[in-house]
Amino acid sequence: MEKIIEFQNVSKSFGDLQVLKNLDMHVNKGEKIALIGPSGSGKTTILRILMTLETIDSGHVVINEDYLWHQQTGSGLVAASEKHLHQMRENVGMVFQQFNLFPHLDAITNIVEPQVLVKGTDRVDATVKAQKLLALVGLEEKAKHYPHELSGGQQQRVAIARALALEPKIMLFDEVTSALDPELVDEVLNVLRVLAADTDTTMLTVTHEMNFAREFADRVLFFDKGQIVESGHPEKIFTTPEEPRTRNFLKKFIKDIA
Repeated sequence: MEKIIEFQNVSKSFGDLQVLKNLDMHVNKGEKIALIGPSGSGKTTILRILMTLETIDSGHVVINEDYLWHQQTGSGLVAASEKHLHQMRENVGMVFQQFNLFPHLDAITNIVEPQVLVKGTDRVDATVKAQKLLALVGLEEKAKHYPHELSGGQQQRVAIARALALEPKIMLFDEVTSALDPELVDEVLNVLRVLAADTDTTMLTVTHEMNFAREFADRVLFFDKGQIVESGHPEKIFTTPEEPRTRNFLKKFIKDIA
């Protein structure tokens, strides 16, 4: 399998708190990965590093065979320039817990503007793509609605469409249902299920929705204290996990775990 993401001995601390400890992990091209584990175990930090929202203290991160936080020169690896980081960001899209839509723009324009501003797409072409993406997330009839006129679930679906519009090779989802009322959770998760089934985009999701992780993922990574404690196929992780820490965590969500 062709690797699209690699963390090579990566460490990251916030003050005295070390959130990633010599982390080695990889994600294959097109793979769907669920990151699970207790709060504070480093899951979201991984996504933020990939989005260049957080730096690393040591180690290397590779995306699509190119260093993220470093770049190659004649004399070896040096810290990445802002130009290099900007180029690397084009590989990655992220959907956050909060929707972060532009409140003064309607749904379709929220999807059009990033295409025009970031990729230089013709506005007509960007609008056609936005219409298709709104249909994909089931909101074509809400194109002219403003964020305050949409439910939280609908806003999050617009945010997903906006991220997809830039055609990233990698999509990151950070607890995308945590800010939603319980009855709205499924409408967002259903969109992710469709994306996972119908696209070859590499996807990483941090989630506490264990049933969703079980359906969505090709592989589940259980994190605790900045390290991968256990990794494997969802059925293996959710039925017969090997590590006691994994079992103890999952028992909070799954009654009949071995």
